[in-house]
Amino acid sequence: MTPAPARALRSRGVPGHGDVAGKASAPLAAALGVDARERCGWAWQSSEMVRYHDQDWGVPVRDDTRLFEFLILETSQAGLSWRTILDKREAYRTAFAGFDAERVARFTDRDIARLLADAGIVRNRAKLAASVANARLTLRLRDEFGSFAAYLWSFVGDVPQQSTWATDADVPVTTPTAEALSKDLRRRDAGFVGPTTAYALMQAVGLVNDHLTTCFRRAEVARAGARPTESL
Repeated sequence: MTPAPARALRSRGVPGHGDVAGKASAPLAAALGVDARERCGWAWQSSEMVRYHDQDWGVPVRDDTRLFEFLILETSQAGLSWRTILDKREAYRTAFAGFDAERVARFTDRDIARLLADAGIVRNRAKLAASVANARLTLRLRDEFGSFAAYLWSFVGDVPQQSTWATDADVPVTTPTAEALSKDLRRRDAGFVGPTTAYALMQAVGLVNDHLTTCFRRAEVARAGARPTESL
């Protein structure tokens, strides 16, 4: 999920929250059942978004199953809000065989029909077909590079990029690195992986640390980038 700048927040479904430093009022924090520490502004939409921000977003991921999970979720988001997809995360986990790329790669037209009847996920035939195609690509990348992780992390030299954004409005929609990743994925016939989605994937799995400089998670995620990890 990408906390895009103001000009793109509406299209990405991430309205601004709190002040530019991402500090929520005490009543809002209390209503969400969380503490009022400064966070990225987009996190304040719901308690689930806060948990995602605090536990998942930006933490370096090098496990192929989790990387495939985020590839499925990010490509499913296209044209929708991240909150919509996050609310359906567990339904996606069930529908897509625990995000096992080998199993998803074997999905047939009958499986697509099953997914189209699943009210728990986004029932878009093109996106569902792309998810199956992307699973097959993930396996090809694993064979070529040793792992899906090795392929993705090669775009940042195996070291997370550390941004220094002060406000949500400063964060770009995409970057040259994301554009290069998108171009290469599309060259390999991946679906729904334009530059904005590629950057969202990079942000989500920690190829880039886009937590704001005022966000309490920035330093924690930066430390996590110094070693292979999945959560912090």
